[in-house]
Amino acid sequence: MATPGKLDNDRLDRIVAEARRAAEQRELGYRERALKMYPWICGRCAREFTRANVQELTVHHRNHNHDDNPADGSNWELLCVYCHDNEHSRYIDHVRGAGYEDATPAPATGNPFADLKAMLDAKGKR
Repeated sequence: MATPGKLDNDRLDRIVAEARRAAEQRELGYRERALKMYPWICGRCAREFTRANVQELTVHHRNHNHDDNPADGSNWELLCVYCHDNEHSRYIDHVRGAGYEDATPAPATGNPFADLKAMLDAKGKR
């Protein structure tokens, strides 16, 4: 038994291993269903797959929630590994603001009306 305040590394390792096994089992379930449900074609680049290369075809969750696996497959689409990586990269960029979240515009320092009175006065004297 672990002493109070100390981490029980063996217990944590078991928890992580169990979570990974559960995720793999879930993935196998929806992957197998998706492969039976949809044609083996990438939904983005239209590359066709056969039994020889189907391992390169992944199930993409449209709403990015891997626990949302409706029986009708409405949250899935089949994507090749390249398109799947691209989709997730684009999603991460979208969520993070494409790296511009910390960039704040500099305040305006110019005054577009600085010489307006002088210009109006000069126009009136013509």
